[in-house]
Amino acid sequence: MPRPREFDEEQALDAAMRTFWANGYEATSTEDLCRATGLGRSSIYNTFTSKHELFKRALVRYTDLMSAGQLALLEDGTRAPDDRLRDLFDAIIAGEVENRRDDRGIGCLTVNTTVELAGRDREAAELVSRDQRRRLEALEVVIRAGQRDGRFSSTRDAAELARFVNAVIAGIRVAGQGGADIPALKAIAATALDAL
Repeated sequence: MPRPREFDEEQALDAAMRTFWANGYEATSTEDLCRATGLGRSSIYNTFTSKHELFKRALVRYTDLMSAGQLALLEDGTRAPDDRLRDLFDAIIAGEVENRRDDRGIGCLTVNTTVELAGRDREAAELVSRDQRRRLEALEVVIRAGQRDGRFSSTRDAAELARFVNAVIAGIRVAGQGGADIPALKAIAATALDAL
């Protein structure tokens, strides 16, 4: 009879997620995961089957957690479209501040995964793509609403503008990793809003 698990799987998944987020997939060793989760190698493999499976579950957890908050901001129909985007940028920048290490942000696990793995890991690429589609759809709805009510004057297609805003968000994350300070990140966001 198998022994019952004596650990919280969700807590272990959160610890693994933060480790992958901070270090990347390739640079995270099984030993790193053992230290972060407090689990032995056999517990990690018995529960998650492989480092790659653990990474995929951690990436799904990350996208679900991050997207929930971001989508809630974008879908808040009680607020004006420009305010929703401003709130989103503020939340992104606050996250960069909260997760700084040695005066540098750790970025976004989906952006980091895109750069590190998407070109050679089909499963990771699909998870990132699924998350991106959800965000782009929500951004497009907000931008289209802002164009309708005159808050956004750009006549470009809302889907194109959504891709632009999404790229700016990724750029904020990368700039944060590069050590950009908060005023610089806020200036990037303000410029993007002006462009709309």
